[in-house]
Amino acid sequence: MTTLSASEYFQLALGRCEDLPAVRTGVVHPVKANVIEAIADAVSEQLIEPVLIGPAARIHAAALEAGIDISPWPVIDTEHSHEAAAKAVSLAAAGELGALMKGSLHTDELLGAVVHAESGLRTERRISHAFVMHIESYPKPFIITDAAVNISPDLATKADIVQNAVNLWHVALGGGDDLPKVAVLAAVETVNPRMDATLDAAALSKMADRGQITGAHVDGPLAFDNAISAAAAKEKGIVSAVAGHADILLVPEIEAGNMLAKQLTFLGGADAAGIVLGARVPIILTSRADNLRARLLSCVLAVLLAEARRTGQIK
Repeated sequence: MTTLSASEYFQLALGRCEDLPAVRTGVVHPVKANVIEAIADAVSEQLIEPVLIGPAARIHAAALEAGIDISPWPVIDTEHSHEAAAKAVSLAAAGELGALMKGSLHTDELLGAVVHAESGLRTERRISHAFVMHIESYPKPFIITDAAVNISPDLATKADIVQNAVNLWHVALGGGDDLPKVAVLAAVETVNPRMDATLDAAALSKMADRGQITGAHVDGPLAFDNAISAAAAKEKGIVSAVAGHADILLVPEIEAGNMLAKQLTFLGGADAAGIVLGARVPIILTSRADNLRARLLSCVLAVLLAEARRTGQIK
């Protein structure tokens, strides 16, 4: 398999959105210049139609600092970030927004409004976060999940996290009749009753065999090297359709996922596009440390997910 460069993969991803409409996106509490700049970048690529939700005076001050004219974009004035999150969720639940984007507020503040029992955005699944990663030392983009939302997920939550990621893969990375290969990560590749991650991995693999997780090959436990290196898997004598060729890496808990994703980003030069799944609209999460490609790729994921939901490909 030929490895795509970061710029080649970026252009291919943008190309998938060429014939799709920009998504009307509620940007929650965009009161910093860097957020306004990120919005402008996404608008320039015709990915989003922003609706700015937050304290109007602070939004206009941020735009002035960024040197960006926001007059074409609607601004909905709120008193503070909590009200901005609640208003954005309300508009999304009413069908007036096709996606949400995190601005200058804490992630848990935005997601708290999303998961509230009366939000209207909850689905049958737990929400989860996915990083779509691209690194030039691996021949294809892949997903790390969950590195930002679920702290210490139990087996049922992990099953939802896997299904959310599988749906994302089919929408944004897959093609034809291929199925993604999900590696359930642990420290070892054998089941150890004293290591809960290995027990959950074995159970998830069997759940996929029995149709409780659909649309993917699932195998585990697999250590990280066995998941991404066919040579390492062969050396350990692991016979698996997933080992060495993973498309999705399910981490055992948030610390492992967060450290893995950031290590690949900051030491390996990977691009990491973040998206929250499992709600009725995609939720774009970007970081101030993200480069332009990563920020735009997060918006690309939202466009593809919104279209998949509109057409009934996912529910």
